[in-house]
Amino acid sequence: MGNFSALILILLLLAFYLRVDFIFYVIYVSVGIYAWGRWLLPRTIKNLHSKRHYDSHAFWGELVPVTIQLTNKGRLPIPWIQVQESVAIQLKTGEPLHQVVSLGRGETTEFNYKIIARRRGYYQLGPLRLTTGDLFGIHPELVAFLPADYLTIYPRLTPLTQLGLPSRLPFGTIASHQRLFEDPARPMGIRDFRSGDTIRQINWKASAHTRQLMVKTFQPAISLETAVLLNLHTGDYTFGNRKDLAEWAIEVAASLAAHLVNQRQGVGLITNGIDPLASQQHGFDEATGRLLRPSHELIQANPKAFIPAAIPPRNGRPHLIKILERLARIEAEETVSFAEWASTACLHLNWGVTILAITANGSESVCQSLHRLVRAGFNPILIAIEPVYDFGLVRQRARQLGFTAYNVHTPRDLDRWRRPYNVGAIP
Repeated sequence: MGNFSALILILLLLAFYLRVDFIFYVIYVSVGIYAWGRWLLPRTIKNLHSKRHYDSHAFWGELVPVTIQLTNKGRLPIPWIQVQESVAIQLKTGEPLHQVVSLGRGETTEFNYKIIARRRGYYQLGPLRLTTGDLFGIHPELVAFLPADYLTIYPRLTPLTQLGLPSRLPFGTIASHQRLFEDPARPMGIRDFRSGDTIRQINWKASAHTRQLMVKTFQPAISLETAVLLNLHTGDYTFGNRKDLAEWAIEVAASLAAHLVNQRQGVGLITNGIDPLASQQHGFDEATGRLLRPSHELIQANPKAFIPAAIPPRNGRPHLIKILERLARIEAEETVSFAEWASTACLHLNWGVTILAITANGSESVCQSLHRLVRAGFNPILIAIEPVYDFGLVRQRARQLGFTAYNVHTPRDLDRWRRPYNVGAIP
């Protein structure tokens, strides 16, 4: 602007000094171009509409296509637009979106790129920076932004074809070879009437056809409702890389929850990790795009404020998505130890619920905490994440205290749950 004004002033002086009409003509044209650009540019950026299309949720390892749509809703063309999308390094799969295009009147154009779900988390996608200006560079460039959107990447799921969990609850059912009770919603066939059979089970049509009493048979079932108790207190993890162990614990929790819901069972989630999204002043890391956790000092001042509320046991895919969203954002932190937290965390659960306690190890304090849950009428199962040299001692101690213990410290340990077996206990 300053250079343009100086140029006009010089031309004006020359025009008056030399009395040349052509110079006056150049001045008129230059001033007209300046006034036209000053009027047009704000309206250009106002009539430029942008939108981002993508799936806001992705599973681990998926490629997520993203489409940026630009539309010129004005009556005049836009000479040039610079489009620059901000994408975190951890999500990139190729070259970043950085192009220059022109748009005619009412024209729409699209830009496509892909991001990859390499790690669970809650990510920021964007913002999109749109820059435009006049053809002569007289006016400063105008900049507009398409606000950032957000992407949730679920934890990696390990498929489990069979997973039996003992329970004493009369809610939910899972097939069993142990005839604890029969589910009338799952008919299997008919048989001869026996002493003690209820009259409500008689199949009158079949009885009339065979001329003897026949009763309906149903598939045997046991009741099941489960809560995943996920310990993410960093002070309880003492072996190797705490961060990797906590990630493995989250993956195990997600895999178990997904399998139980796929089996039409009710499952809930209770954790003492922190949900950074619960913080009123959450931000995002510029390099990774991940949701930043609050400072350690802020968490220590009031750790319970950052612990999310429990998700009660329910079934159905929408409920599973709610659990996976929580597991996508949750982070390990020094909050409340398992021994102090476990008993009170389960107070809202119904009597007899199976509790999958996923924690670092089977220390004496952990086993005593689970024993208190047994005495309260629950059915806890210990799943220790850290590798233990002699886990037989932990398993024996757990058996004496009334629950079962398993050491699952590598993905291969989940293989034992991939083959069929009777639903009496986990092998």
